[in-house]
Amino acid sequence: MEIEAVKKLIEEGIPGSEAHVIGDGCNLEARVISAAFAGKTPLQKQRMVMDTCRAQIERNEIHALSIKCFTPEQWAEQNGSGG
Repeated sequence: MEIEAVKKLIEEGIPGSEAHVIGDGCNLEARVISAAFAGKTPLQKQRMVMDTCRAQIERNEIHALSIKCFTPEQWAEQNGSGG
């Protein structure tokens, strides 16, 4: 499945999110930034992202999707631009 298509699925499925998807073919990694992750457990965050592309996973269009979730504050801190 195309990286841009997965990015679009995630960003449309989690309004206001920003997704960075890398990988090749059906094995992808997504880094997703969203204020909607605030107060959520790691499992809840993973499920939110997985739900956006569950149909593609079930159809084996995506075989593996590694997910890393961040709030905007966590993303800024990790990337050295935190206040």
